Amino acid sequence: MDAGIYVYPWDVVGDPAAAERIAGLGVGHATVAAFYHATRALTPRHPAHRVIVAERSAAYLPVGSAWSGLLPEAQGWVPGQDVFGETASALAGAGVATHAWVVVDHVDGFDGPHVVNAYGDVYPWALCPANESVLEYAVGLAAVVAERPDIAGVEFEAAGWYGFDHLNQHDKVAGIPLSEDEQFLFSLCFCPACCAAYREAGVNAAQLRSAVRARLDATFEGRVGAVFDADLGDAVAAMRGRVADRLREAMVREVRSQRSDPGFAVSFHATPRPRVSLANTGLDMATLPSGTSGVVVNCWKGSAEPVAASVGHGVDVYAGLLGIRGMGGDPDGLARVIGDVRAAGAAGVRIYHAGLAGADDLTAIGKALADA
Repeated sequence: MDAGIYVYPWDVVGDPAAAERIAGLGVGHATVAAFYHATRALTPRHPAHRVIVAERSAAYLPVGSAWSGLLPEAQGWVPGQDVFGETASALAGAGVATHAWVVVDHVDGFDGPHVVNAYGDVYPWALCPANESVLEYAVGLAAVVAERPDIAGVEFEAAGWYGFDHLNQHDKVAGIPLSEDEQFLFSLCFCPACCAAYREAGVNAAQLRSAVRARLDATFEGRVGAVFDADLGDAVAAMRGRVADRLREAMVREVRSQRSDPGFAVSFHATPRPRVSLANTGLDMATLPSGTSGVVVNCWKGSAEPVAASVGHGVDVYAGLLGIRGMGGDPDGLARVIGDVRAAGAAGVRIYHAGLAGADDLTAIGKALADA
């Protein structure tokens, strides 16, 4: 079974015991953050600190002026110029391969073309992939990681449409629950590039904006609104699918231009429901670009259904599992869930998260993988 676990560079850099501890879990590789959004993370075992605050989206490996246009800034909260490389080197010394964890369109503190909703509100946490500069940015990220000799694969997160739903410190947006359809409408972008794409798809952007606002205003005002036109929704979803497919195809093409070995893994965090705009990007499994080797689907709730809904499209499906009690996971039940997802067709698992997990969680993760 192909088992991997997620790791931040700050979990390993400065902790001489970290790599061996990760190797002791029985994983084949660790997926290490190379480009990552802002976060506040507990480091329960590190000898030098207990909390890391990553203030913004950042690169954890050297980028310099690798391409023109949008560029990620270097991180400044972990000592070192290439903390990704230091992490990969330490893991290699313990016999653990490294995959690069690349977050694409989910950003924080990043100046670029962002999603603009039907009300004109900007989502500064979401880059809009309909913009050429965002496409260039995504391809640049792919190029920088692909040329690294210290990785055996790459996982792209939020590679497509990222929308309204955004885990953020002190979020105050849960007062009115939105259905999946309403989340889709609230995530639609009306930036100039998207409006041009709507026109090319035969969709009147002004009429679409009015329809979206009318449907959402009904929810915000506590009344039943008119049913959103299904044909219009399908046309918009098709346009967004083409935009996201173009982004993923360009990224995979860039990676494979440098790493043609089929053993080099190229995976996307995915949801097999195309209208979803989350870190596990909604996509049509049938349109994944040639050269993609796998998808990671979210099974944090312990269900194998996302795996069952994703298999059968010529790529490996990996179940993303939550191994942290404090985040609602059930590490003691991981062995059962691993059995369920494998029975549903999963080629392996990706466990979140080696650095954030408590001591008991790590013991349970190691036991579950040994049992599997």
